Amino acid sequence: MPEDPQDKTEQPKIIIDDDWKAQAQAEKERLAQEMDAEPPAPEAPAGPADQQPAQGGSDGAGREVPPASFPILVNSLLTQTFFSLGAIADPASGRRYVDLALAKHHIDMLGVLEEKTKGNLTEDETKLLDRAIYEARMQYVQTAQAAQ
Repeated sequence: MPEDPQDKTEQPKIIIDDDWKAQAQAEKERLAQEMDAEPPAPEAPAGPADQQPAQGGSDGAGREVPPASFPILVNSLLTQTFFSLGAIADPASGRRYVDLALAKHHIDMLGVLEEKTKGNLTEDETKLLDRAIYEARMQYVQTAQAAQ
C-alpha cells in the first residue's frame, strides 16, 4: 500500500559548514595583524631627547603607547590568550605555539575581571568583556579538541 505523502513529516536537514571555522580564524588573524601593525611615526630631527632610551628600553622609541583603558586591558588579555592558543604567530620567529595551561590562565584572568567589575561597567564595556570571554573560550575548546 503506498504511503500518503501528507503522513510523512519532513525532517529538517542539518548542514554542517566547517568553512566558517576557517573564515573566523582568518578574520581573527587579520584583526590581530591590524592591531599589531601601527603606522610608522614620523621621523623627527635627531636631538638630545632622541639620544636617550625610551622608557622601558630603547626598542620602544618612536612608538606611541595607547592610554590605559578598560578596552585595552581586555584586548591585551584576549591577545595573550590567542597567542597561547597558537592563533597568533610569535612576531620574532613567525612560529605558533600552543600552551593550553597558559591560555586557561588568561581566560581565568578575564573571568576574574568580569567578577570583580560586575555592576561597575558601562553597557559597552560589559558587552566587550562578555564577547572577549566567549571568543577566548570557543578558541580554547577548538584548539584543545584539535590537540587530542
